[in-house]
Amino acid sequence: MSLMRRDLLLSLGPLCPAVATLLIVHAGLLSWIAVVNSPGVDEPAHLTAGMSHWRRGRFDLYRVNPPLVRSLAAIPILFLDAQVKWPTVDDSPISRPEFGIGSTFCELNGAKAFFYFTMARWFCVPLSVIGGLVVFVWGRALYGDLAGLLSLALWSFSPNVLGNASMITPDAPAASLGVLAVYLFWRWLQQPSWLHAIASGLALGLVELTKSTWVILFGLLPVIWIVWRLAAPRPGSDGFGLSTARSKVPSAWGLAVIVMLAVDVINAGYCFEGSLKPLREFSFASQLLGGPDAHEEPGNRFAQSWLGDVRLPLPANYVRGIDIQRYEFEKGKPSYLAGIQRDCGWWYWYLYALGVKVPIGTMVLLMIATWIAIRHRRPGSHATDDFVLVAPALAVLLLVSSQTGFSRYLRYALPAAPFCHIWIGQAARVLTMRWTAWSATVVGSAILATTSSLATYPHSLSYFNELVGGPRHGADHLLDANIDWGQDIFYLKQWYDAHEEARPLFVQNFGYPANGPTIAGVSARPMPRLVSEQTSSITSFEPPLEPGWYAISANELYGYRHNGSERPVFIYLRRHNPIAMAGYSIFIYRLSQEDVAHATHSEPHHESTSLDRGHEL
Repeated sequence: MSLMRRDLLLSLGPLCPAVATLLIVHAGLLSWIAVVNSPGVDEPAHLTAGMSHWRRGRFDLYRVNPPLVRSLAAIPILFLDAQVKWPTVDDSPISRPEFGIGSTFCELNGAKAFFYFTMARWFCVPLSVIGGLVVFVWGRALYGDLAGLLSLALWSFSPNVLGNASMITPDAPAASLGVLAVYLFWRWLQQPSWLHAIASGLALGLVELTKSTWVILFGLLPVIWIVWRLAAPRPGSDGFGLSTARSKVPSAWGLAVIVMLAVDVINAGYCFEGSLKPLREFSFASQLLGGPDAHEEPGNRFAQSWLGDVRLPLPANYVRGIDIQRYEFEKGKPSYLAGIQRDCGWWYWYLYALGVKVPIGTMVLLMIATWIAIRHRRPGSHATDDFVLVAPALAVLLLVSSQTGFSRYLRYALPAAPFCHIWIGQAARVLTMRWTAWSATVVGSAILATTSSLATYPHSLSYFNELVGGPRHGADHLLDANIDWGQDIFYLKQWYDAHEEARPLFVQNFGYPANGPTIAGVSARPMPRLVSEQTSSITSFEPPLEPGWYAISANELYGYRHNGSERPVFIYLRRHNPIAMAGYSIFIYRLSQEDVAHATHSEPHHESTSLDRGHEL
């Protein structure tokens, strides 16, 4: 980190006020979202798992992802009077007890739980600030002062960064620490030394403790090193900074030190729990590791071979987490795209999601930056520098797009974002080329991207660009954490308090716990469920459908099968127009006596049975 501080001091200079302002504004935007958004679906599970790491010294909860972010988030909660119940945990390979524990945590602590989540979120804000610093420093080093500032501005106001970095989930921290790790690796490639190798190894270990997506760096960084050696030999030193008389690029010894140090950091992050365990002693649920029958009966395809005797230099729960992730993609889950829901994903899902959730101005800047890179390479730049920057972003996008067992979360691609923002920053070079029209386009696009994001703020998680009509029409394109992750309960409470006539209020919320609105102070009645249609000319509901106000999350309204078995029992409300919205994820309706009579005696509506595999909503 001393390298980072030195680079920062050298890079800022007169730009310090602008950089500081952008980072302070970014931190402020994140901090406010942390206050006004209710907990997302995964956050209770993450927080209680982090508390378990500290209080119980165990890493079995939420092992599908490494523990760094949730452990950091849990620190302030350890000093508060937070109640948590630790049941006996099922240690089977596919068990996910953390969600039940997280839901119980919210019920035990009531309204105080919301304050705990705010505190936990605030502890994660600095990670996004680190990401912004690296984006600026690396962007300026590659493409100049204005490029660095543009990249930082895009990061600071990106709706997808704001929406995810304001929570205690690992996707945005993985983006920040991922770009830090690759940046320090690039510095080592440029100036091989002991110090650079150590800094790179530590950063690589830290990012591996954020999200298992970055396990690809153990394969990608050696590839980058090989390309660097072949394409960009440079004079100076050997892999450890010892001067030589002949030209030499970073050696394999330096690369080995980086990898070994990263492995040590991973083990330390798990307190060496289960490290060096023989491979044969694992029980895997994925077919990749457990064999063709592992989905029905967990196994180990390596147990009877010589590989079974190999002691893995990684913590046991780190390995198990990778196995669970693979298992879930192999099994598949219901996925939704543009009105279609089916039991698997699409290879182009992330491209589509980027097209509707990235600001239009950012996409215009991407096209300009790419044109500049092809036609007007900066003097003194080298193609290998661009390769180091672009390769991780492409690797992440290819990895997530290849996992078509399910396609649900654009946040899975978020680790690619900082690399893309740095690349886009070079569009600012036209400002120094005296191309008036191009300069106006760049400035206008940057302003458009920022204002589009802020127009949706603080509902950044639900952001959709103007091409699809903004967040009000987002559910027509994507569901789940892309628009509705249970984050708008407080806005429902504000609407409820401001409309005393809205009684009775029937509520169906998506999230954990299911009674989140009640904990927040909303006197809610259970939403009538569609039981059957056209039985003796009457459509039946349980409980009976009544006149009143109805508040329902987008996922529930669209019949989204999040857990794979849900029926579209609330889709009858889509025949009506909402009278209001709480945030952009909760639709509010008012049904009259006439509406109720029509719903219970009408002909069956095609939408109520249109959610079978591959059918259109």
